[in-house]
Amino acid sequence: VQLQASGGGLVQPGGSLRLSCAASGFTLDNYAIGWFRQAPGKEREGVSCFSSIDGSTYYADSVKGRFTIARDNAKNTVYLQVNNLTPEDTAVYYCATGWGECGVSWYLPEGMDYWGKGILVTVSS
Repeated sequence: VQLQASGGGLVQPGGSLRLSCAASGFTLDNYAIGWFRQAPGKEREGVSCFSSIDGSTYYADSVKGRFTIARDNAKNTVYLQVNNLTPEDTAVYYCATGWGECGVSWYLPEGMDYWGKGILVTVSS
């Protein structure tokens, strides 16, 4: 089981990025796929989650209306479109997966079983 995250980088405030999380060694069917982030000096926090079982999506309040999570079945990849970025979005972003649905505690990192390497998103002018 491997998750490969990509798409991070430096972007100006108000800008956009598309983060990708490609899965290999397994199919994302029946798995929840979450995006988390960790800013310097802060704990890792849940950003968004996608339940492959029923297509349900979840978002942290801080990103609702700006971030969109979606899955490409053919590519076995989950994307996180991040728009209208602010400096507060600066963090290392991780994708992770766990069996089943995201659930009400989707935002807790300990609910995920497999993690990809983090990618840095820097929002700065």
